[in-house]
Amino acid sequence: MNAPLKTFGPIKAVIFDMDGLLLDTEGIYTEVTSLIAGRYGKTFDWSVKQNIIGRGANDLANYVVQALELPITPEEFLQIREPLMRERFPKAQAMPGAEALVRHLKAHNIPIAVGTSSSRQSFGQKTTLHREWFALFDFIVTADDPEVGAAKPAPDIFLTAARRLGVAPKDCLVFEDSPFGVTAAKAAGMTAIAIPDAAMADEKYAHADGIIRSLKDFTPSVFGLPMLELA
Repeated sequence: MNAPLKTFGPIKAVIFDMDGLLLDTEGIYTEVTSLIAGRYGKTFDWSVKQNIIGRGANDLANYVVQALELPITPEEFLQIREPLMRERFPKAQAMPGAEALVRHLKAHNIPIAVGTSSSRQSFGQKTTLHREWFALFDFIVTADDPEVGAAKPAPDIFLTAARRLGVAPKDCLVFEDSPFGVTAAKAAGMTAIAIPDAAMADEKYAHADGIIRSLKDFTPSVFGLPMLELA
């Protein structure tokens, strides 16, 4: 952790981002965006990728089209992308430690939710292989939820999740892999732990309350949560 332990109050609920945090979908996004860019003789690389992780679909599309100078509109980009994503999402695998931590928190009656910039439709596609443990979440809040006014980095998704869990924002812990997600969590008044992509510089997470490398490295007792039993 890169923050003093005294900054962490007892946590009453945990909210998880999904893409790149619970599920290994970032590689799918990279592959598909690279395919589309290649059709127009453009290269999608880390210089662009690092600026879109965690953005909502419309914001992402606007950024990619402008940054790569694609001869299509953001709307056309999303239309082209949709079937390519739909083909690949159902094969998404779980990130290390994700299922075990979710099951642990559920077993100890800790309120848990997913707060994702994905749409409800793509959420369903991505969780194809993981429906059993995703069913353990008390609530799933997607970017197209009627109570969400704006996607991350706005705090709406996390505030909606906290409201449905019945827990004050200050008592919620958020796990995020993107700087935009951390921004959203902090704007919501929550504690935010970052689990960055290995290629992302830690400096981009200076506003997080802590950084760990994997959900497997999380120590619940630091936050007043039930200790994980050693296997």
